[in-house]
Amino acid sequence: MSAIGYIQVHAFASNARLPLENVAIAITAADGTAIAMRLTNSSGTIVPIAIPVPDRSESLSPDPPEQPFTNVNLHAHLQGYEQVEANNIQVFADVTTNQNLEMIPLSEFPELWNQTVIFNTPPQNL
Repeated sequence: MSAIGYIQVHAFASNARLPLENVAIAITAADGTAIAMRLTNSSGTIVPIAIPVPDRSESLSPDPPEQPFTNVNLHAHLQGYEQVEANNIQVFADVTTNQNLEMIPLSEFPELWNQTVIFNTPPQNL
């Protein structure tokens, strides 16, 4: 892996799309190794996180020998909101991957206080 890609997060309250501050964001590698932890700012975003990825040349031909992106997982938590987990987010060289997080207030569904919403991204058909 000789290139860098980025992941950007935008967390907001579900229906109103209001930005959420202080959402704890953890980015992990596919094997569970921690890459970064951040808190969202008053705009509901974080500074983009640099991720080591395969070189861009790996994605220029059909059927590359290895996948031309790096998979990462994201975990988001804010007290009073349902937890969110996004798996297999694909990060490419020289590209910023934007991940929107729709956080559902627990007041809307109090029975979900200990449940996590999980999103799984299928692989790209390259």
